[in-house]
Amino acid sequence: MPKVELPLHQKNIIITRSKDKISDIKKLFTNKGAQIFDFPAIDIGYPDDLNPLDDALSEINDFHWIIFSSSNGIKFVDERLSNFNTSLKVCSKKIKIAVVGEKTSLTLSELGIEADFVPPEFVAESLIENFPISGYGLRVLLPRVQSGGRNLIADEFRNSGARVVEVAAYETRCPDSIPQETINAIASRKVDAMVFSSGKTVLNSAFLLEKEFGEEWLKFLDDAKLLTIGPQTSKTCKKIFGRVNREALKYTFEGLLDAAIDIFN
Repeated sequence: MPKVELPLHQKNIIITRSKDKISDIKKLFTNKGAQIFDFPAIDIGYPDDLNPLDDALSEINDFHWIIFSSSNGIKFVDERLSNFNTSLKVCSKKIKIAVVGEKTSLTLSELGIEADFVPPEFVAESLIENFPISGYGLRVLLPRVQSGGRNLIADEFRNSGARVVEVAAYETRCPDSIPQETINAIASRKVDAMVFSSGKTVLNSAFLLEKEFGEEWLKFLDDAKLLTIGPQTSKTCKKIFGRVNREALKYTFEGLLDAAIDIFN
């Protein structure tokens, strides 16, 4: 039988993500024939000050809802709850949990918890528009990233009459450098596409690229297609890189893969 060529055969693609999570998306692309170059653009850890998070978690059962907009929030809240001799799974029996995003929902499922609400689209606007009950009188906990991120959910719930407690559950920081193999691919202008999964990966990638290649760093990516996971990432990418070649129709890693296949075929 003739050999079937995979849709991303011989395409050199850079994936920007946290070092410990690149493998999730890397496998999707390599299965379609792509050559992947790692570009860890985020280091994820606890926030600088844990006291506000601990204060909120000490009263976690007093909240009506917890809203998670990322898997990182779930991970760090669950870890921190162990200091109070409990877990998110135990707490979920008393309070309701809403999540934004398919991966966020999957992370919750891996802890044995079924989300009480997942919006039909994986963006904050969809959660607000489709939330099952009025926010009036609710006490809502929003664990979030320390810096960056959007205030949309908190603002809208406050406007509806909810009592919202926002706490930093984690922080995303910029790594020190780019892997040498990836530097070599960029320097030789052999990159076919660069994939961004958040605004922070865009910002940190640009910082590291300028650090490595100087003020003319953008020219090394003139021929590379820039792919983004959703509207907010696209907004940042257009601001920093001056363009977006394709935005995922579905705001997931699988959506990014579909965008890559579409642009090269």
